[in-house]
Amino acid sequence: MKVFELLKALENEDLDAEVHFSYDYGDHSHTAVAPKVRHVEAMPVIYSEYHQMPRIVDEDHKYRETGGEMVVILFS
Repeated sequence: MKVFELLKALENEDLDAEVHFSYDYGDHSHTAVAPKVRHVEAMPVIYSEYHQMPRIVDEDHKYRETGGEMVVILFS
């Protein structure tokens, strides 16, 4: 999802509504939990073969060397 798509999806929402993000808790019934977003930051990510998904790059020089992309990360 691109930032403009996120803004478009939220354009009709109540500006005072709480923001949460959802993920599978990992229990046997695959409960979808939804903690509140408490912090938003743009951070570099690269694809991780080990994790089979993008991961946050922890140092700026690694980002420049790998050609990762900047994304918005939501933290609880």
